[in-house]
Amino acid sequence: MAGMSRTTGAALEGFDHLKQSIADILSTPLGTRVHRRDYGSRLMGLVDRPINQFLVADMVAAAAEALDRWEPRLKVERLTIDRVTADGRIELSLSGYYLINGQQVTFEGLVL
Repeated sequence: MAGMSRTTGAALEGFDHLKQSIADILSTPLGTRVHRRDYGSRLMGLVDRPINQFLVADMVAAAAEALDRWEPRLKVERLTIDRVTADGRIELSLSGYYLINGQQVTFEGLVL
């Protein structure tokens, strides 16, 4: 699948497009995309809650659910929330399989 960089307008494909797609899915709150209200994830709605093991578990579940639904090129095997900052940024890492070619992929330090 190919697309366009949302920051530069340059053509993107392969892993670069996948990485951008992951960030877009996870950073889009449910109900905010016109004509596609169910697109996105619950992740951004969780950032104002007290940080504890229950929040981290909810964040992992929200991210995994959204990627399973909206990113058919990726099979997530492992997803971790590395950090939640005071200003609401979420840093996560994930690994899995790029189903286009079966290659194992790892994305570390994705900041949303």
